[in-house]
Amino acid sequence: MIVEPDRRQRIARLTPLADVLARLDALVRPVAPRRAELAAALGQTLAEDVIIHAPVPATARALRDGWAVSSDLTTDASAYAPAPLRSVVWVDVGEPLPGDADAVAPIDAVVIRDGAAQALAPVDPGEGALPTGADVARGTTLLPAGRRLGGIEIALLAAAGVAETRARAPRLRLVHASPGDAVIDGAIACIADAIASQGGIAAIAAQHSLADALAETSADAVVVVGGTGSGKNDTTVHTLASIGDLLVHGIALLPGETTAFGTVGTRPVLALPGRLDAALAAWHMLGRVMLARLAGRRDAPPTRTAKLTHKVSSPVGLSELVPVRCEGPCATPIASGYVPLAALAQANGWIFIKPDSEGYPAQSEVVIRPWP
Repeated sequence: MIVEPDRRQRIARLTPLADVLARLDALVRPVAPRRAELAAALGQTLAEDVIIHAPVPATARALRDGWAVSSDLTTDASAYAPAPLRSVVWVDVGEPLPGDADAVAPIDAVVIRDGAAQALAPVDPGEGALPTGADVARGTTLLPAGRRLGGIEIALLAAAGVAETRARAPRLRLVHASPGDAVIDGAIACIADAIASQGGIAAIAAQHSLADALAETSADAVVVVGGTGSGKNDTTVHTLASIGDLLVHGIALLPGETTAFGTVGTRPVLALPGRLDAALAAWHMLGRVMLARLAGRRDAPPTRTAKLTHKVSSPVGLSELVPVRCEGPCATPIASGYVPLAALAQANGWIFIKPDSEGYPAQSEVVIRPWP
C-alpha cells in the first residue's frame, strides 16, 4: 500500500543519543535465567555469582610427573650421600599425593636400588605439588553475575567441578521491513552474527506482515531493519505506534537519524534504518546496549586507542560514528556522513564523536570501538 505524502512518517525532532540510551536503560530488564549444562551455556551471560563451596583441589595434587615424597627425608640428600626413603610412589600430573607425601621429586632425583628408594637431591616442602585450595579457596566467587561465558570461562568452571549454571541468552527476532532488499538482507545477516557473538539468540522472522512479526511473543526483543524513513512504502514507525508504544523516532546520530525505539507490551522494539551504514551504526550504539541489558550484562565492549592519520570533522549537535582503518598504532578515517560500501569494506573499527565536538585534529589519540 502506498501512503499519501501527508500521511507519511515524519520526524518531529532528533532526540539526543544520550536521552535515548537513558530511556532504553530504564525500560529494558534482564530476561529470565535458564539452567543449562556447562557446554550449552557457551556464550551466555551468568545470572548469578558462581561460588565455589569446596576447595579446589580438594587434596594436594602433583604439578609434575615424578616421585611423591616426604620432603623432610631428603634434606641432606646428594648423589654422594643418598638419603633413604621409607616409601615413594610415582604420580602423574594432576594425581593426588598419597599418604604423608608433601612434594614431588623429579624423575632423576630418586633412584631405586635393591628394592629400596633413595633420594639423590633435596626436595623442598611443596615442591612440584599443588596444595589443597591453591586453585580456588572455599567460598570464593570464581565468576560474578553478568560475566559472559566465553571459552576461558567454560574451561575455568569445568576445572573447578561446576557442571551446570544459571545463565541468560536473550532471544531477538529480526524482522525485514522490505522483503527482497539485498541491503537489508545484508544488514540483518551482520546483526544476527553480532547477536550470536554477544551471547544472544537471533531468529530471522519469516516473511509475513510487519504487524504480526511485532506482535509475536516468542522473542524477548524485536529488531526491525528498514521502513523508518518518509518513503512512500515506509510504514515501520506507524505500525509500531499502532500496536505498541512509539517512544522515539529520530535520533541525533550520524549515520542513523531515522532510527526508532518503542515497546510492544514489555518487549523492546528497535527499528533501524534500511541503509547499511546507518543500520550498523544504530545497532552499535543502541542494539548492543539493549542486548547487554537483556542479558544482565554491563561490561563495556573491548576498545583500543590509536592516533588519527587525518583530521575528522563532525557537525555540532549530532553524535557521530566514523569508520576507521586501524593499522598498528594508527587509525585512518574512511568516511563521514554517508559511508559507501567500498568504505565499509575497508573499516575495522569505529570512532565516536560526541555531539558537542567538532571532531578531532590529525594525530589525536582516539578510542577505537570494535567493528561492527
